[in-house]
Amino acid sequence: MKKIQLQPNTFLYPMPLVIVGTMADDRPNFITIAYCGIVQHTPPMISIASSKVHFSNKWIKRNRSFSVNIPSSDMIELTDYIGMYSGRETDKSEICELFCGDIPSAPMIKQSPLSLQCKLMESIEVGGVNEIFIGEILKVYANEDCITNGLPDITKLQPILFSMHDNNYWGVGKHLGKAWNIGKNFNPNTKKDGQ
Repeated sequence: MKKIQLQPNTFLYPMPLVIVGTMADDRPNFITIAYCGIVQHTPPMISIASSKVHFSNKWIKRNRSFSVNIPSSDMIELTDYIGMYSGRETDKSEICELFCGDIPSAPMIKQSPLSLQCKLMESIEVGGVNEIFIGEILKVYANEDCITNGLPDITKLQPILFSMHDNNYWGVGKHLGKAWNIGKNFNPNTKKDGQ
């Protein structure tokens, strides 16, 4: 297969879509973020990146906490709405049912099948445009019906995936194999097309 060289860009597909929550003065505020990823396993840490112009950034830094809510596919309209309107002009505190958990400054969305409450560990300015927030995951709340063998089940969570440059949302596809297992079938001595 012929390779085509593209201009450098953020072509990491897919991107998980999350809703980040924080208190803005005395009201909960939320922002939809697609720049989100795991930083490390122990202690569990997560990162989110947000443009410095976003309303939520100063509140995350002031509160030193935030929530990461993983919306399910049936929350697609709500998730998109939250990302379309800034908390500066739009009060998003009453558009869904909320709960606080153990960290009141990191409000969570009850409809979300999985929510993480995080303590802000570090904020980093990148390239003059974005801020990266690294949070330690202190509390995890999951819907009971989304758990299999004591763990969140991706087929039950039905998370929303995002493809950035064509601006489309996607759902989870088929199961491909068991991690740290399916590779046992690979034969490194077999030449593949294009090698």
